[in-house]
Amino acid sequence: MSEPSNLESAFLFYWRALAGGAPWPDREARLNPRRRWRYDLAWREQKVVVELHGAEFQRGRHTRGAGFAKDREKMNWATRNGWRVLEFTTGMLTNNPTDCIAQVVALLIGAEE
Repeated sequence: MSEPSNLESAFLFYWRALAGGAPWPDREARLNPRRRWRYDLAWREQKVVVELHGAEFQRGRHTRGAGFAKDREKMNWATRNGWRVLEFTTGMLTNNPTDCIAQVVALLIGAEE
């Protein structure tokens, strides 16, 4: 497993500070054994995934043609297979970390009911 990106590190910092003891996620989770996809963060028991998108204004792999389409395929597979997916950009996490964390916690709590 690689070192967390700056964005993942920031999310995990906020998670520790704001999630109120909610379970810790798996990083770089492989959910589909037939594909090499890795999801940034996953709570397997609750079937919740978080994908973090940095450099959204820099024309990186995730915002250009083929890379963007492959990411949609990955997210659609997760949704079709019962995973609840939340996606956050750097700006979303920087501008309102409390809301980002609260959204994930709400899904985790709902998954446990």
